[in-house]
Amino acid sequence: MRFRRLLVLALVCCGTVTAGFVGPTAGGDTAASTGEPSVRSTGSAETPVRSPSVSERVGVTEPTIHAIYPDPVRGGDRGEFVVLALPNGTALGRYAVSDGDTTAVLPNRTVGGRVAVTDAPESVRNLTAHPVVGVDSAPSLANGGDTVTLRRNGSTVASVRYSDTEEGDVGVVNGSSLRWRPLGATDRPVVTGAAGEVRAFTLPDAPGAPLALIRNASSRVYLAGYTLSSERVADALIATQRRGADVRVLLEGEPAGGRTRVEATTLDRLHEAGIEVRVVAGPRVRYRYHHAKYVVADDRAVVMTENWKPAGTGGASSRGWGVATNQSRVVGGLTATFRADAGWRDAVTWADFREGRSFQRGEPANGSYPSRFDPTTVPVERTELLVTPDNAQAALVGELDDATDTIDVVQPTVGSWDEPLLRALRRATRRGVEVRILLSSAWYVREDNRETAEQFNSWADRTGSPLTAKLADPGDRYEKIHAKGAVIDGDRVIVGSLNWNEQAATANREVVLVLHGTAVADYFGRVFERDWGGGRPSVPLGIAAAVAGALVVAALAARRVRFAR
Repeated sequence: MRFRRLLVLALVCCGTVTAGFVGPTAGGDTAASTGEPSVRSTGSAETPVRSPSVSERVGVTEPTIHAIYPDPVRGGDRGEFVVLALPNGTALGRYAVSDGDTTAVLPNRTVGGRVAVTDAPESVRNLTAHPVVGVDSAPSLANGGDTVTLRRNGSTVASVRYSDTEEGDVGVVNGSSLRWRPLGATDRPVVTGAAGEVRAFTLPDAPGAPLALIRNASSRVYLAGYTLSSERVADALIATQRRGADVRVLLEGEPAGGRTRVEATTLDRLHEAGIEVRVVAGPRVRYRYHHAKYVVADDRAVVMTENWKPAGTGGASSRGWGVATNQSRVVGGLTATFRADAGWRDAVTWADFREGRSFQRGEPANGSYPSRFDPTTVPVERTELLVTPDNAQAALVGELDDATDTIDVVQPTVGSWDEPLLRALRRATRRGVEVRILLSSAWYVREDNRETAEQFNSWADRTGSPLTAKLADPGDRYEKIHAKGAVIDGDRVIVGSLNWNEQAATANREVVLVLHGTAVADYFGRVFERDWGGGRPSVPLGIAAAVAGALVVAALAARRVRFAR
């Protein structure tokens, strides 16, 4: 009888736990006074120091035109160039570049990969990382539109036609069209990390997790963010720098709503300690906002949804998701991204940027919340590193289009109805995929998000689609939703800085991981499920595990009792 009572009690406790954590599911920044980005014009650098690194082994089988730069910032259009993509071993002297009026005969040499052809090689070497091929006379690419052809022995093998240009933009060939991007913007491929282990964590539950890598680093720390105002983070960076590590920081120069005095003081302190602090700013920035949130520390990295401030990594306000990984290709991809972003002319030193500027008043968040979810090391089958505007949106749409069972999305807010990621969610429901969208109920987005949820739910009712959208009820667990991610089919997770709107996907610098594996999906799925359930009391995962252990012990005891009989 005593055993039965204990077993019933354990089952009741377990029922309480499972009511709060029901199975695998998913996991924004905003504008206004929140200090999050809305819209800003973009351009390109005037006199860059160095272009981002790009693989020169392009894998093409036939020579083609990869990009054109017809409208340099320099006066007199000095510095125009055409980028060719060539198979290894191409005899360059067999080819010529022409606009119909002027033909540039290429020098007789054997090359491969991408090369920039120009009649101003000294200028162009400062504008691109591609090897530069100088010619005596090159086509004058008209700013109002032109046609550029690549010829072999007089026959056209490739051509690009364009209309109006934007000063300082590069036209990158994308199938049958051109994609105009600021000079210096990267064109990175998706990077895939092999199977391994990652450490998953949530905020505000585990504020120590993002700092652990910084505190343990010995050789390098490259921290990228939107803002940085946390004294804890500054302390860790300075301590690591004093141990002899190479410590660098890259942030957004013009965060929406302005920079606070607290943050300015924090960055002053880092600069005075000898840490290289740069901000992305100026009239010709490559990205509207540098909004990525990650850190590379030695041979490990953290990618997360949160800003380096008390409300984010400090655990004083926001629900956030994060992952630490040592997958070498992922860490290498983040390192290359940081170096490309910090090495261009629009990444100016904090000391130069802050001169003559005033900053805003701002009170740091000081909330206190319970730890319901402990950081957990889990296996992954593979991890994809995505960045915007280079490759993330297309890759994420592909993940949503591959869903067969469930998609659970958490975002502070989302974009307009017809944007690609939201269209993909609606398409998924037509395949019978159950979609849930959890949005922030913070005061500054509450009304907009309520309208968005009503729009989705009305559409679902009208079409009979398995989709539900709602606003979060944080209860005593956090103040607001700031996580940006999803859990798909219970076997893959999206985590990163990307707000699901068109500007973030096509104009900002964002970093996202797609993690494949049931264990990592289960971890974030439980977090999502708990947040979807709202503010009702919950039992921490540690207690749930203890209850499960008690059940096992009780079952074994019962078995021993039966055998004894």
